[in-house]
Amino acid sequence: MAPLASHGARLGVLAICALLLAGVASGCTTTQEKAARQQAQSKHILEARAERQKQKKQRSKSDNKGSKQR
Repeated sequence: MAPLASHGARLGVLAICALLLAGVASGCTTTQEKAARQQAQSKHILEARAERQKQKKQRSKSDNKGSKQR
C-alpha cells in the first residue's frame, strides 16, 4: 500500500503546483499591456489637470469682472 499512497501524494503535489503556476501565469501582464495602462492613466491625469486649469481661468475671469463692476 505504500506505493499507492506515495503515488497519490505525488499527484496531489503536482496538482497543487499546476494550480499555483496557472494562478501566477494569469496574473502576469506583458510589458506592452503595462505601458498601455500607464499611458491611459497619464492621459487621464493630463486631461483632468487641463480641465481644472480651464475652470480656474474661468473663475478668475468672472472674479475680475465682478471687481471691475464695483
